[in-house]
Amino acid sequence: MLHDIELRHLYSVIVLAEEMHFTRAAHRLRIAQPSLSKRIQQIERPHGVLLFARDKGRIVELTDAGRIFLDEARLAIFHAERALNLARAADRHSRDSLVVGYSPDADYAWVSSILATRPPSNAKVRIRLCTRFAMELVRDVLVGEMNLALVTAPTEERQLTAVPFARRPLYAVLPDSHRYARRKDLVLRDLADDEWILNAKQVHPTIHDAILETAKNEKIAPKDMHETFTEQQAVQLVVERAGVGIFTKPCAPDFRVDRFVVRPLLDASLRFDTSLVMRSSDDSKLTNEFARSFLRRFSRPGSAPKQGGAR
Repeated sequence: MLHDIELRHLYSVIVLAEEMHFTRAAHRLRIAQPSLSKRIQQIERPHGVLLFARDKGRIVELTDAGRIFLDEARLAIFHAERALNLARAADRHSRDSLVVGYSPDADYAWVSSILATRPPSNAKVRIRLCTRFAMELVRDVLVGEMNLALVTAPTEERQLTAVPFARRPLYAVLPDSHRYARRKDLVLRDLADDEWILNAKQVHPTIHDAILETAKNEKIAPKDMHETFTEQQAVQLVVERAGVGIFTKPCAPDFRVDRFVVRPLLDASLRFDTSLVMRSSDDSKLTNEFARSFLRRFSRPGSAPKQGGAR
């Protein structure tokens, strides 16, 4: 029966599909392998479906039924998390607190403004800050784990309101010995002969893809690409002469500036809006007042909200 399938069964299918190996999946789930096998059988046997194709007990691939089940299992987990987190968010509202997310590359001035912002009706609101990568910020806002977040180039979601408040280019970070180190600004083509140092795609998929798409359109084939998770890691590679970095902002000020230079990239396709995002359905007075108060600090012509805007 459907009620016999629990969230732990769904999560087991998701992890097994990601690992495609019973032992590794059981290790991730922190259960014994026979227990994992039993969970999968408790879905397959009573309902007459086969989720995984096997050969001599080893998983070969997901079946068509398995692929459909996997997509719906992920949605079910998402909605279960959303229900719980929205309940928690409602409880936080009653205690006059907000959770605001931002990415590791967020401008220091933006974070300072979050901390300095207070809604007119509640000057004592408590702000809790959380750092996540861009896609995680969007997801955490959607499921209610965060009230608001600062996201550069957020994905378009019907359930998400995104109000742009700042627009910035990408920046090239060059060794001080680079042939273009004395130029004031650059375009991506100027870096065609260099090895590139980029943030990994999971840090910000939209920006990562935009860099590669621009390169493709410019008929640039980078010599090699190094990937990092933080700008600090990337700058260190620049200092070590491993290549040139391409970032969403100038590097952090705590690095020595005599070993590299930072230059904006003028390519129009490599300029991105940073937006304040929130759930479109969030009618909390506290959340909306905070959003308006924060956005007033960065008001600029043409910054129209996407998908509804702060109320």
